[in-house]
Amino acid sequence: MPSVLVTGAGRGIGEAIALRLACAGWTVFAGVREEITGEGLGREDRGITRVLLDITDEAHVAALADNLPDRLDALVNNAGIGVLGPIETVSVPDLRRQFEVNLFGQVAVTQAVLPQIRTGGGRIVFISSTGGRAPVPMEGAYCASKFAVEAVADVLRVELRPWHIDVSVVEPGPTDTGPWQQIQPLLHAMEQGMTANHRELYAQHISGMLKLVSTLQARTVPPDVVARVVEQALTARRPRARYAAGAQARAMVTMNTVLPTRLNDAIGARLLGLR
Repeated sequence: MPSVLVTGAGRGIGEAIALRLACAGWTVFAGVREEITGEGLGREDRGITRVLLDITDEAHVAALADNLPDRLDALVNNAGIGVLGPIETVSVPDLRRQFEVNLFGQVAVTQAVLPQIRTGGGRIVFISSTGGRAPVPMEGAYCASKFAVEAVADVLRVELRPWHIDVSVVEPGPTDTGPWQQIQPLLHAMEQGMTANHRELYAQHISGMLKLVSTLQARTVPPDVVARVVEQALTARRPRARYAAGAQARAMVTMNTVLPTRLNDAIGARLLGLR
């Protein structure tokens, strides 16, 4: 059976990927940040083995050499977080934390398991976001980290070509996971963390964002929609460089690609009710 390491598998998209691949006959190593997470992943006899893995913990990453087999057929870099707020208000420590998880941690895991991937002639999938190509106001830190992931994936795909290691990016849109289910409280918490001056300056942005996410919440797709696309990227004879996960994600990416940048800017401002 093919083997795969899925990071951030304790919930949401990562859990859906782990479960789908296990049902398809893969031996899944499910990276979870804490021992108590990932209970929904089931028992080891389902083909899923939980691995303690906080991708920002150097000791956890180093231990992968002992916790994984000598041959690995795939790596799915899914673990990530989202920092919200206007760029002006995002603290530098929060910006560093955003990149520490979404970029540096993913690169660290990739570097750690590449020997096993090379032995297995395997594949690598990065879970990016539509925000990695179609930036969203108030999510600048998150989008910037996903833009960086897209660049790393593109470079790796060429660098690893001599070993026939395919690298793909999967770009979900709004997905029915914890962060999207709690997006409004997260936005309110973001607002409370701002200075009074910034709250006044960005009041229209916040109000518009709250209205927009209320609309998008009704259009979120189940995590398994993303998991199906990941399975496709791992099993296609000739995997694509990029996969948008779901019709809404495809529409968002296509619109950003086809329309002029200034027009996309205007549409983004209009969605938030900005003059």
